[in-house]
Amino acid sequence: PDVLSPRQMKALVEAPAPGDTDKPSSSDAPPIWIRDRAVLELMYASGLRASEVGSIGLSDYDDVAGSIRVRGKGSKERVVPVGRPAQHWMARYLKECRPRLEAPDGSPRLADKGRIFLTTRGTPLDRLGVWRMVKRWAAVAGIAHAHPHTLRHSFATHLLGGGADLRVVQDLLGHADIATTQIYTHVDKSRLKSVHHSFHPRP
Repeated sequence: PDVLSPRQMKALVEAPAPGDTDKPSSSDAPPIWIRDRAVLELMYASGLRASEVGSIGLSDYDDVAGSIRVRGKGSKERVVPVGRPAQHWMARYLKECRPRLEAPDGSPRLADKGRIFLTTRGTPLDRLGVWRMVKRWAAVAGIAHAHPHTLRHSFATHLLGGGADLRVVQDLLGHADIATTQIYTHVDKSRLKSVHHSFHPRP
């Protein structure tokens, strides 16, 4: 799988920032870059698929516990932690951006289906919208060939590289079979060599 380095990942999530040329110029326009930053931070913090981002409801996010309930493949649910940077941008999005997306142009609230992430039309952000968002900000950050699953791959690889247990990463990703998660042990060969050298009696 395609994996970004921590430095590349930082450049990607920080691409939609205040002062960017892509920031809405009108003071009346929704600060949509806040939504994009929140989505990118959340995807990397929690290892979400693009389709999972669109299905998250307002009641699924627990800002007190710092966790989010996710519906994965086969409608299987899992609860995953949300890191502090993602929590910060989620709070900004929910306070500054989403209320304005709920009713664009001052019209009555549209059928947002209770989803947490909305488009400028007030409708739920879908998988294709997430795909386009990632591609857009990856281009701004100067990163080629990045897509939503790249963030998920990077999430898993960086966790394992930092010493996380494979079973824990399996649960966080929502994999039914640990064999699916094991692809990331082949990606991070440096971690495997380090563990082998540290614990084998004859490294």
